[in-house]
Amino acid sequence: MQADQLSVTFSALADPTRRAILSRLLSGECSVTDLAEPFDMTMPAVSKHLRVLERAGLIARRPEAQWRHCRIEAGPLKEVANWTEHYRHLWEERLDRLDRYLQQMKPREKKRHDRGKRKK
Repeated sequence: MQADQLSVTFSALADPTRRAILSRLLSGECSVTDLAEPFDMTMPAVSKHLRVLERAGLIARRPEAQWRHCRIEAGPLKEVANWTEHYRHLWEERLDRLDRYLQQMKPREKKRHDRGKRKK
């Protein structure tokens, strides 16, 4: 069964190393060697992460002589942003309700606090 693109993207983004690689690519195209530099892992391990990102459509690689350069591809990230946007409204409503509740609690808390001061 073929996984849907959103599932493949989320799966690729689930790993912190792959997210760090994408973060590095935000500043522009980078060689695989440069991408691997900050990670305490072998080049084959980095290459596996890059393959996952490439299969998810999150990066593109191009050869240049003996080097391979990677760049970020924004399409799948746009799909994630669109999907999460549907849920933003839900969270905004919940946070607004929480804010209203906390605003209602402030006067009650102040009254309780003031009563405690008078007893002393």
